[in-house]
Amino acid sequence: MDDNAASQNENQQTEVFQPVEVQVGSKVMLAQTILEEKAWKALKECYDPEIPVNIVDLGLVYDMKVDDEIPGEANVFVLMTLTAPGCGMGPMIAADVRRRVQNVPGVRNVRVELVFDPTWNPSMMSEAAKLMLNFG
Repeated sequence: MDDNAASQNENQQTEVFQPVEVQVGSKVMLAQTILEEKAWKALKECYDPEIPVNIVDLGLVYDMKVDDEIPGEANVFVLMTLTAPGCGMGPMIAADVRRRVQNVPGVRNVRVELVFDPTWNPSMMSEAAKLMLNFG
């Protein structure tokens, strides 16, 4: 291998993941790993069937932690709420979250915890969600 190819190979091996900003409702969080970034993308594919905006933009996901200490067997913990405590879609949304995140390569287990404190309100939505739903 010539010096140029060896140098390129060395640069590829020493690349470090730079945290990526993720818009989560009205706040911005940092994805610290590639796996965490992929898990956030999976969460953005989950919708409340009654609302045409994903649960991340709605601000329903309060937190997500990824324990990837064992490569290929990450545990993901999702802390989320619903638009209303009595929402009948809660179990279905939680199951969709679990299924989609579990389909991310490298994820072994997903735990979804539904909480109602703090209570969700429209100010928790991203600006894009507010525009889509005609909230001022």
